[in-house]
Amino acid sequence: MSSALVTGGAGFIGSHLVDRLLKDGWEVTVLDNFSTGSFENIKQAFETGRLKIIIGDAKTIDLTEELESVDYIFHMAANPDVREATPSVHFQENIVATLNILEYARKIKAKCFVFASSSTVYGDALKLPTPEDYGPLKPISLYGAAKLAAESLVSSYCYTFGMRGVSFRLANIVGPRLTHGVIYDFINKLRENPKKLEILGNGTQRKSYVWIEDCIEAMMHVLKSLEGLRYEVYNIGSEDWITVSEIADMTIESMGLSGVEKVFTGGVDGGRGWIGDVKLMNLDISKIKATGWKPKYTSREAVKLSIEARLRELGLKP
Repeated sequence: MSSALVTGGAGFIGSHLVDRLLKDGWEVTVLDNFSTGSFENIKQAFETGRLKIIIGDAKTIDLTEELESVDYIFHMAANPDVREATPSVHFQENIVATLNILEYARKIKAKCFVFASSSTVYGDALKLPTPEDYGPLKPISLYGAAKLAAESLVSSYCYTFGMRGVSFRLANIVGPRLTHGVIYDFINKLRENPKKLEILGNGTQRKSYVWIEDCIEAMMHVLKSLEGLRYEVYNIGSEDWITVSEIADMTIESMGLSGVEKVFTGGVDGGRGWIGDVKLMNLDISKIKATGWKPKYTSREAVKLSIEARLRELGLKP
């Protein structure tokens, strides 16, 4: 039986990862400060008797006082808001926190350090779909810059201290328990005003989306193929993409609305939703497909499933 620490384990991706690890028989410890995570996301996991929760801050906690050792560390904790424009927030929540958890991994000699990175590290990539070896990497958001800096820390720790690690550059992950993003925002806006929907940007932003279960399966699959490797980077995405305007139409349809006026803000810098918004994102997933994994759902299917899941959570769908 393997053991794992999941930072941010009460959050969106983290809680689904916890569910999967427990289902596979792991012993799991969650570290979360519950600033964005929710106890509701992991309360069902207590039934296994193999879950421990540490309420603490990944930036400052001395985990050696709380947890003697684990086999794997899944570092999911981060400030999740790509639109956040306060430099100190990203520095503290996404870089300092990663450094602190890496120090714990080094001290206990963890078998593997798994880091949830982001497609935003690529910035406005000139090559689409974008492979892992694309460069130079020029993030256009503070969030992307912080994720890239954290990736560099993980890589350097692996090579300097003989650790093993992997960074997953995630496309837009969607599904139950989602707390932010375009689907979440559209549903909230339409509940407030079912006749008008404000859309940030010009609606032509086109990106790929991944169903949460596909994302977790990709992570677990890759871990089985890392034996003997020091550090690797993998994209996790789908093989298609969808526009923001199309997502708006799908949300309107799923909510059973008609006659909704779509109001585009026009955005900034050629139709972006906000400063730092990557307008076109599609990841090359050839590398991870070579290991035997591929997504079950397309971007459109993932978005549809996520809309329906959110509406069920709100009691608007059976």
